Amino acid sequence: MRVLMVSDVYFPRINGVSTSIETFRQTLARQGVEVRLVVPRYGDEADSDGVNRVPGRPVWGDPEDRLAGWRAMHRVVLAAAADCDLVHIQTPFVAHYAGLAAARKRGLPVVATYHTLFEEYLHHYAPALPAGWLKGQARAFSRRQCNALDAVIVPSSAMRERLGAYGVDVPLHVLPTGIPLERFTGGDGDGFRRAHGIPPSQPVALFVGRLAHEKNIDFLLDALVEARKLCPDMLLVIAGEGPAEADLRRQVANLGLQRAVRFIGYLDRARDLPACYAAADVFAFASRTETQGLVLLEAMAAGLPVVALAEMGTRDILDPGRGAIAPPASPSAFGEVLGRLLRRPGVWSHLRDEAPVYAREWSDTAMAARLASLYRDLAGAKCPEAGLSAARA
Repeated sequence: MRVLMVSDVYFPRINGVSTSIETFRQTLARQGVEVRLVVPRYGDEADSDGVNRVPGRPVWGDPEDRLAGWRAMHRVVLAAAADCDLVHIQTPFVAHYAGLAAARKRGLPVVATYHTLFEEYLHHYAPALPAGWLKGQARAFSRRQCNALDAVIVPSSAMRERLGAYGVDVPLHVLPTGIPLERFTGGDGDGFRRAHGIPPSQPVALFVGRLAHEKNIDFLLDALVEARKLCPDMLLVIAGEGPAEADLRRQVANLGLQRAVRFIGYLDRARDLPACYAAADVFAFASRTETQGLVLLEAMAAGLPVVALAEMGTRDILDPGRGAIAPPASPSAFGEVLGRLLRRPGVWSHLRDEAPVYAREWSDTAMAARLASLYRDLAGAKCPEAGLSAARA
């Protein structure tokens, strides 16, 4: 079976969507599904290994991203779809319209993954507009796009509930992105601490992710004030970059936390990120808008206990209470849990033991098998002969 994935974002742009695409692209091959990919070009990347790049220009106000040319994206996607069995759209911008147009013209089923809860994001980027109006526009936009498809994949049950409330009436399939567990084990934590001047015995809490306002990192900084009352020598390591970094650095200075917070930028996922996880004692996360929370599972796979807010997509991961604690959504309560855990890690050792065992239930292989089955069902429903052919592949 051959599937065309279309996206407005992909590596070298590092975020959850890029990670999800690449994880599925690699693991679907083991399920007999060949994935072609059409994405923007960020610099001088060449087409290779089933990846077609479309020239793009930097997005105003967000130079990390690229906006592919409308005509070029439509042309490349239509050509790439010629001998495919299904189109899978990953983002709702130019890629959505190019993928939908190509699928309809080629008579192919088309599905999209709804990665991002836009109604919770827009007010950060358009603060001059009324928040209620922005949310209404985001919901209507998502409803129109989703109802034009044959099916929608959502990474959590909370997202399925939200889209249902929007009025989305096509089938909604809950299918999280799996974790390549082996990538996050065996990191050189001691070496990472030495490289960054962190004493071997200093308690370390870690955040990994894009430094954007919707990640609620300012909440973590407020919680850190409370946590240090219980564990005065603790350090919060923040791994990532993004548009909120300057504001966060100002907040650190205003709170007098310069010696308690370390910004270390983006990390190489193959080498530096596993070492960073191994160097930490606990993973801290406070986003209220995650559609899944992949980074929680990465941390658990590395053997880190997690302290996080159970909001939106993270609820599916946190609700079982295995390898993680979900404090009340106040900085004081969150900080108290974080401080107690770091002050007496032996009391909480069961969380460290549970975390990697639980993470295995979210493996990339298991999730790819479910996605391959969905692809074949959709292809068979659209064209029974193609479905039988795909099932034999």
